[in-house]
Amino acid sequence: MLYEKTSTSPVNIAVIKYWGKRDTELILPTNSSISVTLSQDQLQSKTTIRASPKFTKTRLWLNNVEELNLSNNARLQNCLRATKKLRKEYEDQLSDEIGRDNVIPLSTYNLHICSENNFPTAAGLASSASGFACLVYTLSQLYELPISTTELSKIARQGSGSACRSLFGGFVNWQMGTKQDGSDSQALQIASSDHWPELEALICVVSDAKKSTSSTEGMQNTVKTSPLLQYRINNVVPERMKFMTDAILRKDFNKFAELTMKDSNQFHACCLDTFPPIFYLNDISRAIIRVITEYNNSTGKPGEYKAAYTFDAGPNAVIYALKQNIPDIINLISKYFPPSQNNLNYFSDPYNLFSNESEKIGKLPLPNNFNEDFIHIFPNDSIKQILHTRVGKGPRLKSGSNDSLLNSDGFPKNLKS
Repeated sequence: MLYEKTSTSPVNIAVIKYWGKRDTELILPTNSSISVTLSQDQLQSKTTIRASPKFTKTRLWLNNVEELNLSNNARLQNCLRATKKLRKEYEDQLSDEIGRDNVIPLSTYNLHICSENNFPTAAGLASSASGFACLVYTLSQLYELPISTTELSKIARQGSGSACRSLFGGFVNWQMGTKQDGSDSQALQIASSDHWPELEALICVVSDAKKSTSSTEGMQNTVKTSPLLQYRINNVVPERMKFMTDAILRKDFNKFAELTMKDSNQFHACCLDTFPPIFYLNDISRAIIRVITEYNNSTGKPGEYKAAYTFDAGPNAVIYALKQNIPDIINLISKYFPPSQNNLNYFSDPYNLFSNESEKIGKLPLPNNFNEDFIHIFPNDSIKQILHTRVGKGPRLKSGSNDSLLNSDGFPKNLKS
């Protein structure tokens, strides 16, 4: 028999940010956080894991390019060790119930793991979160672990902190916890993916290059050197967690947008307050902020927002907005950051917003009261791609005959030499 499972997992983008660890080995955060899980139709990680008594060692291939050295990857080893331990306990329980000869000792088998993302890795688009969530979820399916998603989130957290949030769809709270062993640092769902169907997102891909300062390195330097971070942890985040949860449950976009933008701004202020400073945003990122700010100002009503920007540890923008305002925002972004003629992937209109007017994007009338001269038009392809997506569900188990990433011998089908 073939002991193999394939799953996909989503990206999540935080609206109340996590930045800094109080325990780097267990990945225990300095503050709680809230995120939105995005649809897998545009962004996902996919992982196939096969267990076999014939495999001589456990191996992992990433993005069909490189085989990782697992001996140097403590986080991955933590996830493998924790799930294997639970599988062994489950096998012992089954042995008592149905006899040891009837139990497959998967916990003793080596694994071949193949994982890939359909979006840039290490570019500030939460690839490690979706990747580790996918790894741990696929292991749980392979090992048939009888545990809850929240319990599973504690294992995913040990691979990548925000991975615990990608195990749920919809709106997710990562509770920082207080116990030293991390047993209460876990993810819980605030609301499901269908709770707020009017809320959508645009991802503006400014750069797909690997960032110069990794999140792990950056956040630890911030913890050590930023007085602003300490103030944020103790005085700002606890209140924002309550207000954001309430805004989500009441579907209050104005409050959701205000908190999202303020928290993104403060996160990057903490990066600047780090010594030496960390620069994740670039000129294009800051220009996107100006466009969204002017768009919100065009309402003429202080405290009324039509869009909210947020940036993780990278220059790529995520813009949250209600469905009716998404076409305006796409048109604005396309006007000020136009594509070149040969950039066929700039915007694909997956939800058919523009019907037969796709060639007019960036040339349609601007919103009333919008000051179109407030900023200059940037060079072509300053933004490489706009991805339109929605709030999505958690990991999915795949069962199609062509879903596996491994060939009959247990090696990647599409491995590039």
